[in-house]
Amino acid sequence: LQPPFWNDDTDLQAAVARARPQLVEFFTHCPDWLLSTSQPFIPEATLSSLAGITDPREKISVLLDLLEKAGPAAWKHFAQSVCMEYDLPLDLEVLLLSSAGEGKRGSARRRRHSSSGSDKEAKQRRLDSSVKYRHLLINSVRQRYGSRREAGAEAQEQTQPLPFNQAFVNVVIHQSKAPRLKERAEKPREDVAGAPEPEECADTAVKVSDLLCREAPKHMTKVIFLFGKPGTGKTRLMHRICQKWAEGVLPQFLFTFLFEFRQLNLLKRKLTLKELLFDVFLQPEDSPDAAFQGLLENAQQTLIIFDGLDEFAANMDVSFSSKRDPALTSPVSISQLFADLCHGKLLPGCTVLVTSRPKRLPDFLLYTVSVLAEIWGFDHAKVEEYVGHYFRQHSFRERAIAHVKNNTKLLSMCLIPALCNIVCICLEYLLLKHQMSVELPQTMTQFYIKMFLIFLSKQQGDCAGDEETQLNCNKKPILGLLDLALRGLEEKKLVFYDGDIPEDVKEFASLHGLLTVFEVKTSSTCPEVGYAFVHLSLQEFFAALCLMVSRRVDKNYLKKKFFLKSKWTLKNETKTEFMESFHIFLSGLSSRECRTFLMLLAEQDEAWVKEKQDVILQSLKKLAATHLSGPKVLELCHCTFETQNLEVAQHIGSLLNFKYEFKNFRLTTLDMSALVYVINSGQDLICLDFAGCLVDTDCLEVLAGCKNVEHLSFRSRRCGDDFAAGLSKGLQGMGSLKKLELTGGSITAEGMTSLVQAASQCLQLEEINLQGNRIRDLDVKRVMDLFSKMEKLKKVDLSNNHLSLTAVLSLAKEGIGCQNVTELCARYQCMRALPKARLCFYCSHQSPLTGKCFSLSGNKLGDEGCSCLLESLPCISISKQLNLSQNHLSVTGICSLLKSVKTCQKVMEVQVSLRHDTAVLRFREDREFSETLQAWMTDFFFPHRLTDCNFQASDLKNLCAVLKECGHISELEFNDNQISLNSVFFLAQSLATLEHIKTGLVLGCETLGYAGNAGGLWSCSHQCFVCFSLRDCRVALEDVTRLCQILARCPQLTEIEMSGNSLSDQSIERLLSFLPSLCYLTLLSIRKNSLSPHCAVLLLNSINLCERIRVVEVWSSENAFLHLGASTRTQRTSCRLTGCTIGEGQVEELCSILEQHGWLEEVDLSRNQLGDEGLRCLLDHLHRVPGTCSLNLSHNGISQEGVLHLIDAFVTSGNTTEVQVSLCSKATLIIKLTREDDPRKILRLAECNFQPEHLEKLFLLLEKCTGLMEYTSSNNNMTVQAAEGLLHSLRKDLGLLKISIEEPWVCRERVMTLLELAVQASGNITEIMICKDKTLFQLVTRFSHCLEKTESVARFGIGQFACQWSKVLFLSVLTSCSVAPAGIDYLISGLQNCQAIEELNLGYMKLSSAAIPELVLGLCEMPSLKRLILDHNSIGDDGCSRLAEALRKMHSLEEINLSHNEIGDPGLINLAAVLLEMQKLKKIDLSGNCPSPAGGEKLMEALAHCKHIEELLLSRNGFGDRTAVTLALCLPHMTSLRILHFQNNKIEQAGGLELARALVVCELLEEISLSENVLGEQTIHALSKGLPCFKHLRKIDLKFCGITDDASKSLSLGFQQCPSVEEIILSWNALGDGGAQELAIALPKMEKLKVLDLEKNCIGVCGATKLAEQLAKCPEIQFIRLWDNPVPRGLTESLTSQDPRLCFSFN
Repeated sequence: LQPPFWNDDTDLQAAVARARPQLVEFFTHCPDWLLSTSQPFIPEATLSSLAGITDPREKISVLLDLLEKAGPAAWKHFAQSVCMEYDLPLDLEVLLLSSAGEGKRGSARRRRHSSSGSDKEAKQRRLDSSVKYRHLLINSVRQRYGSRREAGAEAQEQTQPLPFNQAFVNVVIHQSKAPRLKERAEKPREDVAGAPEPEECADTAVKVSDLLCREAPKHMTKVIFLFGKPGTGKTRLMHRICQKWAEGVLPQFLFTFLFEFRQLNLLKRKLTLKELLFDVFLQPEDSPDAAFQGLLENAQQTLIIFDGLDEFAANMDVSFSSKRDPALTSPVSISQLFADLCHGKLLPGCTVLVTSRPKRLPDFLLYTVSVLAEIWGFDHAKVEEYVGHYFRQHSFRERAIAHVKNNTKLLSMCLIPALCNIVCICLEYLLLKHQMSVELPQTMTQFYIKMFLIFLSKQQGDCAGDEETQLNCNKKPILGLLDLALRGLEEKKLVFYDGDIPEDVKEFASLHGLLTVFEVKTSSTCPEVGYAFVHLSLQEFFAALCLMVSRRVDKNYLKKKFFLKSKWTLKNETKTEFMESFHIFLSGLSSRECRTFLMLLAEQDEAWVKEKQDVILQSLKKLAATHLSGPKVLELCHCTFETQNLEVAQHIGSLLNFKYEFKNFRLTTLDMSALVYVINSGQDLICLDFAGCLVDTDCLEVLAGCKNVEHLSFRSRRCGDDFAAGLSKGLQGMGSLKKLELTGGSITAEGMTSLVQAASQCLQLEEINLQGNRIRDLDVKRVMDLFSKMEKLKKVDLSNNHLSLTAVLSLAKEGIGCQNVTELCARYQCMRALPKARLCFYCSHQSPLTGKCFSLSGNKLGDEGCSCLLESLPCISISKQLNLSQNHLSVTGICSLLKSVKTCQKVMEVQVSLRHDTAVLRFREDREFSETLQAWMTDFFFPHRLTDCNFQASDLKNLCAVLKECGHISELEFNDNQISLNSVFFLAQSLATLEHIKTGLVLGCETLGYAGNAGGLWSCSHQCFVCFSLRDCRVALEDVTRLCQILARCPQLTEIEMSGNSLSDQSIERLLSFLPSLCYLTLLSIRKNSLSPHCAVLLLNSINLCERIRVVEVWSSENAFLHLGASTRTQRTSCRLTGCTIGEGQVEELCSILEQHGWLEEVDLSRNQLGDEGLRCLLDHLHRVPGTCSLNLSHNGISQEGVLHLIDAFVTSGNTTEVQVSLCSKATLIIKLTREDDPRKILRLAECNFQPEHLEKLFLLLEKCTGLMEYTSSNNNMTVQAAEGLLHSLRKDLGLLKISIEEPWVCRERVMTLLELAVQASGNITEIMICKDKTLFQLVTRFSHCLEKTESVARFGIGQFACQWSKVLFLSVLTSCSVAPAGIDYLISGLQNCQAIEELNLGYMKLSSAAIPELVLGLCEMPSLKRLILDHNSIGDDGCSRLAEALRKMHSLEEINLSHNEIGDPGLINLAAVLLEMQKLKKIDLSGNCPSPAGGEKLMEALAHCKHIEELLLSRNGFGDRTAVTLALCLPHMTSLRILHFQNNKIEQAGGLELARALVVCELLEEISLSENVLGEQTIHALSKGLPCFKHLRKIDLKFCGITDDASKSLSLGFQQCPSVEEIILSWNALGDGGAQELAIALPKMEKLKVLDLEKNCIGVCGATKLAEQLAKCPEIQFIRLWDNPVPRGLTESLTSQDPRLCFSFN
């Protein structure tokens, strides 16, 4: 829009030209009026000539031309007449009046015709007011954001480069095609939020004018949401829009308003829309009501900008009511006003433009956003343009541009406009100072520091001095500015009033351009002065800096302030809205490079600063071990990059090994740089998975430098040929890449060829997956030639492309000839039934496809085609599987498949579902079986699964006839076939008589199956077992009787599963009555069946009905499992009835059952409803329960009174030996009973919330308990005074009594006070432990027949205390005490008199360098010392060397713990020399030190001489393969070794393989930990092969070892042959469904297994279901941990309800 006042013909012509289209359109409806109005000014002859023009639009256009040529007076008369006569749109009226020269004067217009003029006059007044207000608005916007202001800023820039005050260069904006926010709002995920899913975004950049000019329906408000990361130029762009509007570039808008949310935060009162527009933005000079009415009438031409939604502090989620009046007259909150504008309740038809950092959109915006776009910042061309403009007046302009373009890291940073400005400031300063060499900072934080120092230097001028001088000169205002920044963020305050800022801070910040000054209007009164940091990121930087230099900020506060920002702000998140980069700055300030700057600013020494920096670094390390979403992983990578700390990066890289999964968000080049930095810093090969993410070609250039990526996957429709070409350029740089996936994209044959051309140079590639693209016309021969060059390539997948049938068959032909490719997938969607000869030609006349699959799924072969193919099955060389799914098979086709078992001996499994149209034949691979097994393969049996086929009765008869001809069947499944109960009995009777089906069958109704197994897979036993399963059908009492009669005739029946059968209590009782007649039954399962408390007791009574029952389990009143064993009374029975709502009413019956059974091992009644009364009733009967067993009554609503009653019974009962109670959230209550009177008793009480009256009763009861061996009280509200009373009451007849008190006051009291407390105990003290970190006070006293009370030690100091007690056997354990350095030295000096001491624990004591020599002297006087524990003391090499000398004389030493002491090679080598002489050493812990492989080798050689070593703890030392190989050579000398911890030692396949092979000589091993090492597949196989040698192995930890499904089979077989294994840890590996299924099959064979940890693997539905199925057969297993596996939430809840031992939560 041009300026609205015209003084010459040129202006007039421009105005008329702009108005012409609207005028022509308007006058087509009133041509006669226009003609009559024109007559006075146009000659009659000219007007007559218009009669020949027939097109009305053309006639009107010509008439307007004539009026224009008639001169200004004629045009003015015409303009006035039309405005008075007609209701024109306001923008058209403004144009006409402006062209007539009346805009500025706002002169009154008079009607030329007489009529009642009230409406016209009102309209005239509104028009005058609107025009005047518009002119006022334009002038105001020009002053605020116009070119004059920009020119002034540019002039200022010449003298002082203000931060972020860069010249404007257009930014890159990408728009979403269709936001579809409403749909995603209903699927809350962290990766789903205000930004569009990248899959929905257009790939072309758009201009702002395109966004604003897009047409929308009339009277419908258009909401434009523009988001962008910090520094991308959002606010600057909004100012630019206002400036251009004032210059007339956006003529579609008559009015434009800009509001900043950071200023709206200051408005505490409610407002109307009129008050918001006029009081807050601009007040009209007069007639505000008329001006506001004009705004309402022209809402479609109004633009309202809200900048910085992320900076709004109030709650934006407002409620809506259709009954509420819009805020025209009633004041509402800013949130409500904003919401009403967006919803169109106010100014309907206006355009609302909102900017924000990426965050969760308010709910109402999810439904109202019309246009969604993202500001990306700069691209390379924009960076060059900006840098060129910045250096336009410098001679080194081209050099500066080249410097930025040639530095990849610098160029990545410059893609963010704000960072580009900072880079230019720093680069300019350095080029001016150092013309020859330029060394720029490495991180964003360092750039901010450098910029800050440059501003200080420039202001000081030539006499600025060095950095220290500059900081010292301005120390006070700088610290004040930092405090202001932090206070603002904590109070969610971004705008400060004049009184908020000290004068010196204000002067300093304004002088250096760090604060910006502006007017703040909160009402119609005079505006106030406001201050804000020039950019929110700068405020975050200064706030982070404040935390690092402030003396008031301690470590705990710093920890609380450090967190990872989620990519999207959560709905309930209110504390961290303004801290987008805060954590990144904190990380950057923890770098070594920033230490000097922090020391100068804080005026502290290096140790003080380093301690704060370490807090951040340790927090980062801990975060890496937590559950992180994809965006948070990126945030962590950014933080790690900012630290520039290689050790931290390596540690985090190792923990993030399997967390690189990114879904549905855009990655910037900076993101990719940080990600590559962390990945390359780690030692592990990783999988990098981008699903639906926007990754541009600039990112691919950075990704090319990623050395440690093993599996790279992109799944996005946006991946086309250009993307493939960009990726191809960097493939060769990824030297570890083995698997490449580009699926679901738009790659054509051209893109594939270029990609394969590049991939052919990556000789290590094993798999390429390009399925789901648009590959059509493919040069098959050329592609396969390229594949043949890749010797390690095994699999190529081109499925679901647009390949022709000819291309598919050509691929099959060429693929078979390609010897290295073992699997080629190219599924074709439209294949018809092929002639037999053609189909089989490629498969049967080539060399065998070892390890290959053949798939004809998704075609239309039908029964005939499949039958034709199956006839030739014996001659087709397929060694894995044949997939015939989606081929329209019927029951006839199923019969053909089943017959193939007989014709082809290699078929090992048939799986069919007619409803899902799946049909798969799996084949035996000869190489999987040894020669000894092949001899009996003809008697080997395989499963057949016929599920979801909806069989009819006639179908079942045909199937049974076919099955009679089939042999070698181990399993028949008929799941989900909706078979009637009569059909169940028919199948059971028909198939049970078949002799050659040696494993029987499983039947069901809606779900029906018959499963079996041919004995152990690796044994030659032909014993078979039969499982009967009946699911999801109602079974009445008479049906149960009939069914049991049939099953009783099956002598091999081993398992019965009844699921979802609505069994009544009577039916279950009838079923239980048949148990004695089912001689081979090992498991009875009743699932998904409502079980009453009475029914649970009935199930418990089965232990008295059938003596073979070993375990009874009833879970959650819905699932029950009875495990049966051999008929012997010597085996113990476990009963677990948890969550069965058993109450007081069932206790008596329950106890009578237990009293009849003399071989109880465990009774678990947890999570029931016993209450105090139920507990009392139970305790009254306990003395009659025979034998030794454990009783679990946790979570039964027991109160303190119930606990006291329990303790009374504990004291008086002869068969109650141990009680453990906790009344906190764990609600633990465990009672252990013994067969005979046992005087040894143990009592543990935790968090019982005892009141004084409870403690008094407790102490009275304890006085009667003279057989107590151990008493533990943890957080029971026991004061120091109460503890004295406790110690007085505790005594026993003879022997040792261990007393432990854990209360908060232990941490607060002085050590001497606690020692004085210890003296109050009866008996002779033999051991004291004070652990303040754990708030633990513990002592052991000895009672003898002749009790001699020792002297009080209250009058002795610590040293004297040690001296006094050296006369007896004194065991000193002073762990983690917060003793002052002087006290530590005093203690150590006193230890010289403790000749009788056997154990010394000074862990975590922070021993000083002066304390070590004293300790050495003390150790020399301790000839009886057996255990020396000095962990976490920063002893270092010098301290270790000194200790080594003392250890030479300590020949009785059995245990040494020097872990986490920063010991390197010198200290370790000196220690190794001493170890040669320590023949009694049994345990050594040197974990967490810092030796090299050379030092590790020396240590291993020395340990070989320790013949009696039992525990070797050497984790987290980074020894590497050399040390592992040396240890392997030394292991044959360590035949007594029981525990080996060697995790996180950078062991790879070379060292791991040797170690695994050598471990077999250590047959006594009980615990092995090799976790967090990249062992490799060969190592896992070697370890698996040796597992049978470890008959005593209890625990094995293989976490983070890169274990895949390929190794799972051998591992599972090995585990089965470890008879003592109790805990297996396989978490954080790459196990999928296949691995889980192998482990599940092995579970029943591991009879002592208690815990299986499979957290953070790739286990899905199939694997989890199989584990749950097999877990039911394993009563001894306590937990299977499956947290963070890709199992749907619905399934996890279902499986957990069936068996709570499946743990999917994070513990």
